[in-house]
Amino acid sequence: MTFDNVRGSSTPGRPSRTHPNVSGTPSVVQSLRAHTGRAVPFSVEFNPPRDAAAEARLWRAVRQFERMHPAFVSMTYGAGGSTRDRTVRVTGELAQETTLLPVAHLTAVDHSVAELRSLVGAYADCGIRNILVLRGDPPGDPLGEWHKHPEGVSYAEELVRIVRDLGDFHVGVASFPQGHHRSPDLATDTAFLAAKLRAGAEYSITQMFFDVEHYLRLRDRLVALDPIEGAKPIIPELMPITSLRTVQRAEELCGRPLPASVLRRLRTAAGDGREENAAAVRAAGIEIATEIAQRLIDEGAPCLHFITLNFAKATSEVLTNLGYGVRAAPVSA
Repeated sequence: MTFDNVRGSSTPGRPSRTHPNVSGTPSVVQSLRAHTGRAVPFSVEFNPPRDAAAEARLWRAVRQFERMHPAFVSMTYGAGGSTRDRTVRVTGELAQETTLLPVAHLTAVDHSVAELRSLVGAYADCGIRNILVLRGDPPGDPLGEWHKHPEGVSYAEELVRIVRDLGDFHVGVASFPQGHHRSPDLATDTAFLAAKLRAGAEYSITQMFFDVEHYLRLRDRLVALDPIEGAKPIIPELMPITSLRTVQRAEELCGRPLPASVLRRLRTAAGDGREENAAAVRAAGIEIATEIAQRLIDEGAPCLHFITLNFAKATSEVLTNLGYGVRAAPVSA
C-alpha cells in the first residue's frame, strides 16, 4: 500500500513511503459484530504514559484487559507535547505485541496537514488501520479559544477525509450527547456529527455522560436527521468514579457538571467526617456505572466503552456486576 506525500518531512519531490498492508486487520465495526455472540461488546480507553513508571502501570492494565477480550482498545493522543512520540510507539506496540485491536486517536490541534499525514503514516508503519479522528481541545485549557494551525484544518470532518484518502483506514469520530460546548444548539451539533459520518466515519464514540437519556436523545436526533448515518454505531463512553477526587476529572471529560443525583449519592457515601469514606465512595461509583451500563444494554447500545485511566480493577468490577465472564482477577486499583 503506497501513500503519496506521507512522510516525516514535507519536502516536495521526495519519494512516497510504502507501508505494511493492513487490510487483514478488522475494523471496529467488524469487531463489534464478531463480539456480539455473547454479551454486548465492551472496549476500553488508555492514556499515553508520561514516564517509565506510568508505562509499566499501563502495561499491567493492558495484560489484564487482554484476558477479558474487549472488542477494541483506544489510545488517546498526546497532542503537541512530550507524550506524542510515546503515544505512537505504545499504540504500535499494542498492535504488534498483543492480541488487542488498537484504535489510534488523532487530533488536529497544533498540526499542519503534512504533519497529520505523517502521523497517519507512522501508525500505518505499525500496522494500525483504525483511527479515531478528533478536532481536539486547546492545550492547557479545554474551554479556551480554539485556533487553527495556519496549515492545518478547522474541523474533524476535514480530517476524516484526509485519513480516508490516505489508504485502507477505518475512521471513527466523537459524538456529544449533551452537545459540544462550542455548538450553538443540539440541532447544529447533530448536523456536525452527520457531516463527519457522511465524510467517511463508520461509527462514533460519545463524550462521557451520566444520564442515559442524553445518549438516547442523541441517537433519536441523528436517525431523524439522516437515517442512513443514524444506523452507524454510536458507542457510549463511561467511567466508574472511584473517589471524590476523580469527580472533577469526570466533569472535565464530560464537558458538563455531573447530574445532581449522582453527586448527591457520592457525597452521601463520603460521609460528614473530616475524611471521606473512600470505600463507600468507590462502591457508590461502581454501582452508578453498573446502573448506567445496564440501562444502555437494555436500550440496545452497540458497545460499552470504558475510560480506564490505565487501571483495570474498577472497569472489571462493573463488567462482573453485569455478568461478563472476567477471567482474571485484576491486581491494580
